[in-house]
Amino acid sequence: ESRDRMAEHLKAVEEAEARGETGDRGAWKWAIRKRVWDFMEENDIAANPRPVHHRIPNFVNAEQTAKQVEKLPEFHRARWVKVNPDSPQKEVRASVLRAGKMLMVPQPRLRTGFFSLLNPQRIDSSKFSFACTQQGVVQFGEPVSLDADIKVDMIVIGSVAVNPSNGARIGKGEGFAELEYGMLRWMGAVDDDTPVVTCIHDCQLVDDIPSEKMLCHDVPVDIICTPTRILRVNRSLPKPTGIYWEKLSPQKLASIRILQQLKAKLERELGHALPSGPSEVLPPTAERGEKGKSKGKGKGKAKSGKGEGGKSGYREADAVTNGAEKTSRWSRSQAQEEATGQARGSTRRWQPKPSAVNS
Repeated sequence: ESRDRMAEHLKAVEEAEARGETGDRGAWKWAIRKRVWDFMEENDIAANPRPVHHRIPNFVNAEQTAKQVEKLPEFHRARWVKVNPDSPQKEVRASVLRAGKMLMVPQPRLRTGFFSLLNPQRIDSSKFSFACTQQGVVQFGEPVSLDADIKVDMIVIGSVAVNPSNGARIGKGEGFAELEYGMLRWMGAVDDDTPVVTCIHDCQLVDDIPSEKMLCHDVPVDIICTPTRILRVNRSLPKPTGIYWEKLSPQKLASIRILQQLKAKLERELGHALPSGPSEVLPPTAERGEKGKSKGKGKGKAKSGKGEGGKSGYREADAVTNGAEKTSRWSRSQAQEEATGQARGSTRRWQPKPSAVNS
């Protein structure tokens, strides 16, 4: 039972925190997650896969958030867009491909690598929807490595809860959005000006994520898209500037091979060991094979939740409607770029090695 596992994990985090074993990781975030997950299940806002506990929760009318993203001028300007691989953002990923933009999708839990790149010019438009599934990314995605020289123009991430007054965000508790952002920042693929967008249900807007409790590696958002509105945040929180090794727990590092490889590489180059973070109680992963087994059917009308509405300090954005096969890893060499006939512009757009490009 998901709620029992949630309660057990919350208790374990509280006990570890009381013993001083988890550094500055607080149980307060888990209380907010539990509240939101429970509310979505109890009010039939949750959609499959269910139960939504320990997930970036899918929700009724999630596809409407993709339409909101399509209205953003930042989306129209973007050429490369990174979108998280979770269910509620599937239609956002499809929107990126339909708009002819390069889509970057993280490997789930970074288990098998870093990112996969989907090029809409190499995918039949009738297969865009399939390409946005986990199986489709495996079939159509091209691997992107940490040494790739790329520029990402927009980031879309999922969330469990977001405070629209300051942009503070809480994910499902596994830290992958933060690690992905940190690695992109370390690569030089994103910077402070790269817009971070989250797509959530209105009930996931909360007012009890204070700025002073957010950590240096937490990623704040600039824009919030819900099924009913677009919210632009008057953000004051800083964005992470890279990977904070002193915050990365041994447990998390042990579960992500690409981070182990990067840390070993940096330590060889620096000639000394990088710091390690405090231990943590890793959360349980979402239960598999549980579709449709929760209380509701995920088709009810969405009810409003805590923290929603005009008193939260956000300002609504004006609607903007001004239109809008596998290869080897992406090459860093300018000589290889020139060999493909591509001129180097003000932003870095590197092409696959010529030998791997289909003629």
